Amino acid sequence: MNNFELIEKYCLHNKLTTYDPYDIWKTNLGIKVKQLYYKNKYLGLMPAGFLAIYDLYINNSMRIGYKKQEYPIVRAQATLALLNLYKKESKPIYFEYAKKNIDWLLENSSKGYNGKCWGTGFRIVISDTLIYDEKVPFSTNTPYILEALYEYFNITDDVTILEVMQSIYDFYEKDLVVLQEDENMLITSYGPFKDRIVTNAVSYTMFAYSIFYKLFDNKKKYIAQKIEKMMNFITSVQRKDGSWLYAPYDTNSFIDCFHSAFVLKNIIKTSKNTELELKSKVVNSGYTYIKENFLDESFGLFKRFSISNKPSLTKFDLYDNAEMLYLAMLMDDSELFKSLEKNIEIYFYSNKNIYSLIDMFKMKKNKNTLRWAVMPYLLAKSL
Repeated sequence: MNNFELIEKYCLHNKLTTYDPYDIWKTNLGIKVKQLYYKNKYLGLMPAGFLAIYDLYINNSMRIGYKKQEYPIVRAQATLALLNLYKKESKPIYFEYAKKNIDWLLENSSKGYNGKCWGTGFRIVISDTLIYDEKVPFSTNTPYILEALYEYFNITDDVTILEVMQSIYDFYEKDLVVLQEDENMLITSYGPFKDRIVTNAVSYTMFAYSIFYKLFDNKKKYIAQKIEKMMNFITSVQRKDGSWLYAPYDTNSFIDCFHSAFVLKNIIKTSKNTELELKSKVVNSGYTYIKENFLDESFGLFKRFSISNKPSLTKFDLYDNAEMLYLAMLMDDSELFKSLEKNIEIYFYSNKNIYSLIDMFKMKKNKNTLRWAVMPYLLAKSL
């Protein structure tokens, strides 16, 4: 099956409902256990471990008690993948289903904000004091929809899409919170309130503004200043070895592969959208860190953590490898792209299905879960 056929198989559907690796943690019990774990790790570790084992080894195939769900990010990434195919081969069906996804996204945005925005679509427990509601939009999710709309607009010149992107700009300007700012740096929130400082979230906001930079000529100077300040923050929290902590000021933070790739991806794409100089030293040192600290040479796959703050049953995750596939393309690293593409097919494919996780026993788990992480993988394959 070639890339076109593979993407068609997963993307040419009126509904993109999917089970998800997070299903167990979306249940009322899962939410309570996560809250307990974050309140007291010693009390919460055993029930959290039990739920993880139940999900992976008892209920992984049956999915009893779980419901398939639509996710905005899945619709957005499917749109981007289909439009990438459309640019290569102008088959009307690619554009037709991209349009269906756009229509769905416009109908299913988060409500009650100054502009159009989107979140994950489920409750997320971050700590014992911070829980995001399923309707809360994020600075990390909304850029995928913005990018899909921008690519669609470039093909159609549809003025109504331009108006939606203006509305998204209003979300970033009026709903996201400035957590810290001075004459050199700008740190923005993850969600639409004063919440937490997360490196990749600032990088996503920076990338969103790089699209606004291309759209709004009358705001170019203002937007460029914001982008530069956010880039200064990202640069300032890059460690000497080239890595980024997920939460740079949190003593209990971690360094994982796909969030690290997010940061680099957003820096590179931002530089392509603006006249701002690419921070090549920042990018090269970050890319070197990932390849030296996450790549398992014996499998040719990227592992999840270089610094972890909790136990895990995962040996390899498709999300990490999908984002590295995308990043390798952006870095013009054809050697890595080809080898990683091959190894993903060897280890994550089985019986015409794609799995999102390989556990510590080298067993494949989470079949055809689109959000995490079949759709990010297909998006990388569409480039």
